[in-house]
Amino acid sequence: MDILVIEDDPSVRTLVQTVLQKDDNHVDLAETASGGESQAYENPYDVIVLDLGLPDGDGFEVCKRMRDENITTPVLILSAEQETDVKIKCLRVGADDYITKPFNTEELLARIEAITRRNNGLLEDRTLTCGELEVDVLERIFRVNGTEVDLTNNEFNLLVYLLKNKNQIVTQEEIAVNVWDIHFDTQTNYINVYISYLRKKIRNHSDKEYIDTVRKKGFIMHCGQ
Repeated sequence: MDILVIEDDPSVRTLVQTVLQKDDNHVDLAETASGGESQAYENPYDVIVLDLGLPDGDGFEVCKRMRDENITTPVLILSAEQETDVKIKCLRVGADDYITKPFNTEELLARIEAITRRNNGLLEDRTLTCGELEVDVLERIFRVNGTEVDLTNNEFNLLVYLLKNKNQIVTQEEIAVNVWDIHFDTQTNYINVYISYLRKKIRNHSDKEYIDTVRKKGFIMHCGQ
């Protein structure tokens, strides 16, 4: 795989590079937010490993700007912060996973494998439909009644998971694990927030309610039988 590592700490940068190269990956390095963004815009990487604390900006803004520029490359965040709120903020700006420093090198490799596996898994079925909803998984395009609707990376991945499990109840825990590979506190409203984002964007183009909340169980995407 081609992997970009954006990290200002030389010891961490060297460690990550060494570990990834031993696993037969090609690794490019960047020490700053601006340098990392430039490389991400110019090259089609398979994964981006991004530090939160950079000398000329923070990883939150870097990730958000990349998503705003429609760069859908999976992003793994590195940070010494362990608070759940920080992890949730990373996901809200479009990151795919999060690992805390200091980290086990085997976990680093496993998390990279997991996010690339999930990303590749989304491509198994090129087109997914549900009533007026249509998703081109390969091109990452979502349409409602023929109108293209912009989704963030996380919104798109959540929608694909719901469509692949249409007419079935899926729990918050199942969504967290299968869409983000993260185990959330069941009291968090993070999943509810993303469900509400999807509902709102669908409602802008359709009178039908596709996503229902099933009390104390989870959510269901109604598509008919």
